[in-house]
Amino acid sequence: MSDFWINLSLDETAQKKAPVGKLNRKKEWLHRNRHHCGAKGYKEGKHNNQYREDFRQSQTLQNGASIECPPPSTSTQNKSLPCLASASHSSSMPPFGEKPKEPLKSAASSPGSSVSSTCKPITMSSGNPSKYVAIDCEMVGTGPKRLSELARCSIVSYEGDVIYDQFIQPSAQVTDYRTRWSGIRRRDLVNAMPFAQARMEILSLIKGKVVVGHAIHNDFKVIGYCHPPELTRDTSRIPLLNQMAGIEGNKCTSLKTLTKAIFNRDIQTGNKGHSSVEDARATMELYKVVEHEWETELTANSMAR
Repeated sequence: MSDFWINLSLDETAQKKAPVGKLNRKKEWLHRNRHHCGAKGYKEGKHNNQYREDFRQSQTLQNGASIECPPPSTSTQNKSLPCLASASHSSSMPPFGEKPKEPLKSAASSPGSSVSSTCKPITMSSGNPSKYVAIDCEMVGTGPKRLSELARCSIVSYEGDVIYDQFIQPSAQVTDYRTRWSGIRRRDLVNAMPFAQARMEILSLIKGKVVVGHAIHNDFKVIGYCHPPELTRDTSRIPLLNQMAGIEGNKCTSLKTLTKAIFNRDIQTGNKGHSSVEDARATMELYKVVEHEWETELTANSMAR
């Protein structure tokens, strides 16, 4: 009877030890499998120069029968590109043994991305800029009838640089300086250049060039010169400028009104009178606003003739 109880106790002890042996074999299998997968992932990550994974695991034994390994990190935060500092991207880590997918390139970082709409385009001449000049003249009254004669002439380039600016002594005696409008004072004409010499210098600068002016016929009249119509651009009667300024019809609009309406800039202010340099520059700027459309229309009209 004692032998029976001894054998029964041995059988129960063997049954209790059996699960422990299976557990050891399972632990050994998981260890080998984990080492193999970790080495594989490490080598592939090193080979692709993308990332190195550090395998971490926690083993939890519950009732001596289970081992749970937590999954790898589910996401990683990429650093923002310099041109997309406000953008952030996240990507999931690939499973063991798979190569990570390359992130999609954003179209905003391409070299051909558009510029800000607030950037103003640079206006370039449709022809040779050196062939374009703008002119403005200031007059005084001479003689008993206060006839208009040239007292100052300014010429600027296409870029607005001053090419010529001279006070000019009229041939007749000045009886009205018209300072409120002309800006001319008595002291300005002391030792001023004689009209004949000034006329020669002015003509040498404008002949053969496209001359831009506002009511330019008045300027040519006091110079005593007639410029070819095909080389003359008068901004005082251009429908395109009037439309941009919100003015109906083809009526003559003052330079001051157009400059204020289109550029929101005031000229010819104060009691010191006009500045022929300022007016010539404003005239050239107005021309450049409608240059392309204006020149295209003139070309089409000349070809239709």
